[in-house]
Amino acid sequence: MKFSYVNPTLIQFGQQQIAALSDLIAKDQKVLVVYGGGSIKKNGVYDQVAAALEGFDWVEFSGVGANPTIEVLDQAVKICKEQDIDFVLGVGGGSVIDGVKYIAASAVYDGEGWDIPTGKHTITSALPIGAVLTLPATGSESNQNSVVSKEATKQKLPFASPEVLPKFAIMDPDVMKTLPQRQLVNGLVDAWVHTCEQYLTFPEGALVQEGYAEALLKTLKTLGDNFENQDDAWRANLMWAANQALNGLIGSGVSQDWATHMIGHELTAAYGVDHARSLAIVQPSLLRNQFAVKKAKLEQMGKNVFGLEQTDDLAEQTIQAIEAFYHSLEVATQLTEHGDDKAAAIDNIIGKLEAHGMVALGENQAITLKESREILEHAVA
Repeated sequence: MKFSYVNPTLIQFGQQQIAALSDLIAKDQKVLVVYGGGSIKKNGVYDQVAAALEGFDWVEFSGVGANPTIEVLDQAVKICKEQDIDFVLGVGGGSVIDGVKYIAASAVYDGEGWDIPTGKHTITSALPIGAVLTLPATGSESNQNSVVSKEATKQKLPFASPEVLPKFAIMDPDVMKTLPQRQLVNGLVDAWVHTCEQYLTFPEGALVQEGYAEALLKTLKTLGDNFENQDDAWRANLMWAANQALNGLIGSGVSQDWATHMIGHELTAAYGVDHARSLAIVQPSLLRNQFAVKKAKLEQMGKNVFGLEQTDDLAEQTIQAIEAFYHSLEVATQLTEHGDDKAAAIDNIIGKLEAHGMVALGENQAITLKESREILEHAVA
């Protein structure tokens, strides 16, 4: 293990924590509050934020949807530049917070914002940002990662920079009470796959990271098994587990995969599949495709997460257990949104992967376009 780890995001966790906003942003900063489709006005979150920002100079921007597009986000960037915004506050789930990161970085850049995810521009500064989390899933509230889309070209690309790490994240589990059940399922699955991407590689002797990843997976499995029995503890544990799955800790000093995400992004961009559900579609097929190199870790997961006995087919049993977990949440493990032409759908996704430079994926960079095609052959219904 060799790594450098720091996470400066202040976490304000627990019920009725939104009021702490007034102490977390300087009174002399002009604030842009960014949110999604307006659900925060129905569930009381908007009113709580407005009350906390009483006496502040703030404006708002709404309409950031799932898989945030630069066509929408660039409108907020324009507001930042024209109104001399000092601080950007995202109130929402991972999509809103990812969008805020793009807004904050683009607001201090003179070129086209899309230069950021394409790699043409390296972020060297950004407006400071904060987050009020309303949907646990991505961990975006305390990491440096973001994924944004370009509707015009059906592209979905990631970027990362320590400059866009939120200064603080307010995490009140009560805000989850009014969320649609589908979104809660998505959050659980997303956190599960985030953990797997940093764990299901090969044994490296990183006992803390591997043990913590297993604890998170067991937590998420328990929450999934008790999905119908949601109480305060259930909500708090999901919100915290999703944060810990991608705050950088369990991935420090170990190999990481992320091929499931890169292929899944293309399914979302092309067919509008929910992000988490695209991951569930890709992951089992990918694990079988990379079975030989992942076998030892799959066996470890089978024993330590699912409580399976050591057998000759333990690794395959583990993949089946993962599939069963998804199915128990009514999450599909094959793509059905592609229309009638399976071959054309696969060619489309492979073409997108090639165009975006995703030609050597996985912890060993061994998933070439050939392997991606084989994975899709099994993942597309």
